[in-house]
Amino acid sequence: MGTPEIALGICEFVVLLFALSLHESAHGWMASRLGDQTARMLGRITLNPIKHIDPVGTIMLPLVAMVTHVPLIGWAKPTPVNTRNFKNFVRDDILTTLAGPVSNVIGAVVSLVVLIIIAKTSPVGLVSVQTVAMRGISGLDPRLLALSPIAYPLSLIFYIGVLLNLFLAAFNLLPLPPLDGSHIFRHMLPQRWLPVYDRLGILSLFLMLFFGGGVTMAMVNPVLGFFRVLLLSL
Repeated sequence: MGTPEIALGICEFVVLLFALSLHESAHGWMASRLGDQTARMLGRITLNPIKHIDPVGTIMLPLVAMVTHVPLIGWAKPTPVNTRNFKNFVRDDILTTLAGPVSNVIGAVVSLVVLIIIAKTSPVGLVSVQTVAMRGISGLDPRLLALSPIAYPLSLIFYIGVLLNLFLAAFNLLPLPPLDGSHIFRHMLPQRWLPVYDRLGILSLFLMLFFGGGVTMAMVNPVLGFFRVLLLSL
């Protein structure tokens, strides 16, 4: 692994840390708004990644992914929520659950806006953004990096922000325990089915590993394609 690949991997890792922190902090913020102060009292309503780190999901798995060149993914320490403090259990649980994926969608949109600003600042900024939009994060362009040592790296970082935030939002909405989507889906199930659904265990993990990525990208690709068309039309 050469220096450019290491630099790109570090950028992906840092963006993932903040995307995960945004997601978990949003759960805690919404729960606090709806009456449960558990996450606030534990200092979890913050973008500081240290407060959300899970040794395996936030550190070990992403680092292994970087070394082995597999798609980067991970998870943070779950935000503690005491649903007994909610006034309307079903509504408030769904809103608290949705806050995580929605925050990542907002993160993706903010990253897109920053890319548009970079493209509008200078001709080299426009070239940087459109090059990233065309090539994705498959690798660094050494010539463009030499030409634009600021705009090009920033374009890569915020494009990674778009991609990872969209992926995290879509992946977490899959109705598989323990993902966010399962919290919403279980409210739609008959009471007698809940014990079986909550015990999916290894089957849920199997479905996530072998089908989760493909289903998630099927949801993400149309949105990502629209964003690319928008950036290339600037």
